[in-house]
Amino acid sequence: MADVHNKQTRSYNMSRISGKDTLPELLVRKYLFAQGFRYRLNVKSLPGKPDIVLPKYKTVIFVNGCFWHGHKGCKYFVLPKTRTEWWLQKIKGTQQRDREAEIALNVQGWKVITVWGCELKKENREKTLHNLLTEILP
Repeated sequence: MADVHNKQTRSYNMSRISGKDTLPELLVRKYLFAQGFRYRLNVKSLPGKPDIVLPKYKTVIFVNGCFWHGHKGCKYFVLPKTRTEWWLQKIKGTQQRDREAEIALNVQGWKVITVWGCELKKENREKTLHNLLTEILP
């Protein structure tokens, strides 16, 4: 099956996808701030450069996109029908880096929380954000 876009359109669309300040990430940050949490963003000195770091609670939060991180069993993770092998390798590499970062952070004593993009869709958002609070607080 061919791509529905020509090469230039697909390239442009892909270039517009941001790795930082995504809508799911902004939702989590806004919620945490409203609840009185203060955090740091994308701390380069920590393995995996976590999206949100709560030093006071020794907790890091990764807000993962379901497609880019290969969320198993999620309806938003659909492997492309073109260049399937290339995408499979790319996503497997991302998953491997995610696992390595989580292990390294745990070894350093950090609690690691992963929030998936699908968990922040309107129908799940309130429950997900509430559960996040219970995971953070000791």
